[in-house]
Amino acid sequence: MIKRFWHVIFFIAICGSLAGQGDIDPQDRIFWRNEKSVGPALNADGWSLIYRDLRQFKPGQRWFLEGSVEGFKHPKEIKLSNYYFQSPGSFVFGKLNSTWTIGAGAGYQLEIFEKHDLGGVSVSWFGGGGATLLFAKPIYYKIIVLLGDDYYTIEEQKFDLTIHQPLDIMGKASFFKGFDEIRLYPGLYTRTGFNFEYSRNDRITHTVEVGASLHAFLKTIPIMASDDNKQFFPSIFVGYRIGMILDPVSQRGLFDLLRRQPAE
Repeated sequence: MIKRFWHVIFFIAICGSLAGQGDIDPQDRIFWRNEKSVGPALNADGWSLIYRDLRQFKPGQRWFLEGSVEGFKHPKEIKLSNYYFQSPGSFVFGKLNSTWTIGAGAGYQLEIFEKHDLGGVSVSWFGGGGATLLFAKPIYYKIIVLLGDDYYTIEEQKFDLTIHQPLDIMGKASFFKGFDEIRLYPGLYTRTGFNFEYSRNDRITHTVEVGASLHAFLKTIPIMASDDNKQFFPSIFVGYRIGMILDPVSQRGLFDLLRRQPAE
């Protein structure tokens, strides 16, 4: 009786161990893993789109180059609409400039937990930084100018806190108006965080990324007509990335990777 009991315990232990390993991966894994990926992210103060080219130089370690386009918002941005004139669309009262950046940098990624099985997750830490250039484009508004008791006209003007009120604004002018008045603000950025790669295809990556970033500029960025505009932009972010693994020995195109089926 005791012998049978121990046989059952041993059987359960073996089954539990095998179940914990997940499905066996039938794919031929690439040992030296370079990667190209791109993806959007939501930041606490805006959005970003980042391209990253990673090159492995040791097992589990990569350096990377990246390029990014990012947009920033002021915490006091509140969208309004002119209910009196029933105008379509909305506007942010007091906003002076639309802002976005173009950045380029380099960094390092370290794999902490390796993915061994289908359906597994690999966890990596990354950190990097570089140079960034912010574009500040003036915003023009459709301003209601009264000509008399029953007459008015619409003029496209920049926001002026001393004369404009919410009911004076019909809406925003064309986004392209003001491009000839763009001002440039150079700066630096740094970004760090963790990514979680969960793809079931060894050649295609699907990654969730979380972390923190800091953008610093030489001057205060005039986003709103207020005294609390910032020069430094700390933020947290969450993003998604899709990419492909490249074997340095046998480079293949993205469509070739998508057509590849796991071996039976």
